[in-house]
Amino acid sequence: MHYLSAERLSKSYGVKPLFENITFHISEGDKIALVAKNGSGKSTLLKILAGLDEPDSGKLTIHKDVTVALFEQEPKFDEQLSVLDNIFHVKNPVVEALRDYERIIDSGSKDPDELGHALTRLDELGAWEHEAKVKQILGKLNIHHLDQMVSTLSGGQRKRVALAQTLIDIGFEHKHVLLIMDEPTNHLDVEMVEWLEHYLNQENVTLLMVTHDRYFLDTVCNEVWEIDGSELYEYKGDYENYMEKKAARIDSQLASIDKAKNEYRKELEWMRKQPKARTTKSKSRQDNFYEVEARAKQRLEDNKIELQMKMNRLGGKIAELKKVYKSYGDKVLMKGFDYTFKKGDRIGIVGKNGAGKSTFLQILQGEEQADSGKINIGDTVVFGNFSQKGLVIKEDMRVIEYVKSIAETFPLAGGGSLSAAQFLTLFLFPPEQQYTYLSSLSGGEKKRLQLLSILFKSPNFLVLDEPTNDLDLPTLAVLEKFLSEYQGCLLIVSHDRYFMDRLVDHLFVFEGDGFIRDYPGNYSQYRIWQKDEERKEQLKPATPAAALPAAEPPAREKKKFSFKEKREFELLEKEIPQLEGEKAAVTEKMSSPGLPFDELQQLSSRITEITHLLEEKELRWLELSEYIS
Repeated sequence: MHYLSAERLSKSYGVKPLFENITFHISEGDKIALVAKNGSGKSTLLKILAGLDEPDSGKLTIHKDVTVALFEQEPKFDEQLSVLDNIFHVKNPVVEALRDYERIIDSGSKDPDELGHALTRLDELGAWEHEAKVKQILGKLNIHHLDQMVSTLSGGQRKRVALAQTLIDIGFEHKHVLLIMDEPTNHLDVEMVEWLEHYLNQENVTLLMVTHDRYFLDTVCNEVWEIDGSELYEYKGDYENYMEKKAARIDSQLASIDKAKNEYRKELEWMRKQPKARTTKSKSRQDNFYEVEARAKQRLEDNKIELQMKMNRLGGKIAELKKVYKSYGDKVLMKGFDYTFKKGDRIGIVGKNGAGKSTFLQILQGEEQADSGKINIGDTVVFGNFSQKGLVIKEDMRVIEYVKSIAETFPLAGGGSLSAAQFLTLFLFPPEQQYTYLSSLSGGEKKRLQLLSILFKSPNFLVLDEPTNDLDLPTLAVLEKFLSEYQGCLLIVSHDRYFMDRLVDHLFVFEGDGFIRDYPGNYSQYRIWQKDEERKEQLKPATPAAALPAAEPPAREKKKFSFKEKREFELLEKEIPQLEGEKAAVTEKMSSPGLPFDELQQLSSRITEITHLLEEKELRWLELSEYIS
């Protein structure tokens, strides 16, 4: 059934149309990603569908049995209430029973009567399935201290609480649910993003979301919609298919424009030859001329940031960290860390929130002091720091004034320079927008300006802390291209796995308790290795056989194979070695130098499949082997 239907929706801000006369349907089971440049109306469209905004024209119909749930970029809470009361805000007996139970558990109450009453109430309502789901959501999103007031939470904590609230809310809905999500992965660490992927795939949910995380998009969604030039284009399939189809569409439009230009020249020549008094027939042709003219003058704006920056020269000595220790109270972030940076280093930093990633960046740049150890930075190093703090401004000013306060011109690698205005235009700030005040810019525009202002200083060591948040996919693709050709050192903290896989050669993995692993490979390769290690650990016996006291095993009836089970066991004994051999071959191929990125992606996907298959088949082999042990 159609959950939602929109006919000829239009919305403008001032004279700028965001989208015009767009028509679409969302049906049960659809999982759709909405992409567009910043300022194209993505968030506005989501709010219209959720009933928080009105279109200028058009008709929106939502099925009477459908509940629309919206997860926004800027969560709205009752600031006077605790995390617990905001999460369990729905008036519902099961919700209230769970809220009381969670409050008792979180407070550490030892009153047996109070806890007993709460448990009895959950039993009566049959709420244990909901309780297990709530526990999973709160645990995976690292939400504790439920009595804390939401007004005291950081931006990242607020985002995670809002996500938990949304997921728990839809779990109590008995109607059909259309879940609308605006950038759900911002402020989540990579493990949380992977869990959310799995959760949304397991749940029977109809989904429309805006995201810039391409791996997340591919895993969760089966359709991509794009707002481009105030029109809506729909593409079935994954992100790669969307890119292919979009390229074909642009080629087709360019061919149509070229054809219209030729027709326009002929019509213009005819118009100039006509006498002043025209017949009805020529009047009709004149009207047609203006239609052709409009098509011929159509511009396809697919802006790209193309920049060959002149970088400050890096000397032989870049940065050296020796036996660096850092703690905050009992929390150890770095325990004797050693590393010497080399020219061309491209390093990704991963780890759970709070593991010390941002602190590490601050220590490297001298913004924070280590407890002990040596940090030696080369004389030629010029850091470019893209921090999560965003633009740092003392007062509101116009965009062009802000850039000129850094420098008037930008030197180019091939000689010459760009003026501040030219540089802004390259970064998708057209002349009319350069006189906009900073306070009027969107979140994505501020991020783009922040990046621009850093590059304007020609750094040779870029430090990027979550650079992908609030950037649209077109800008991300351009940023990736620029960084892939960047000749200096690159240090990136990001939860965007696609972004990391494209740009880094090895990882600093913050594993907790001050231990930082230097892993030789990108993030996808690391996760394959990590899961493989976890699987090996699970297969180890809990206690060494030598440590067990000698004892006669309890007598038990020996199970017998059925014919079908015997055949299955024999097949498993053949399939497991074959899969292990394929895994070894794929792993070896992945380590080959100069492997194309697309092929590396395919191999990474295949090795993930093999690992999952091996886990399933080895577990089943262990179960069947009990029959003959």
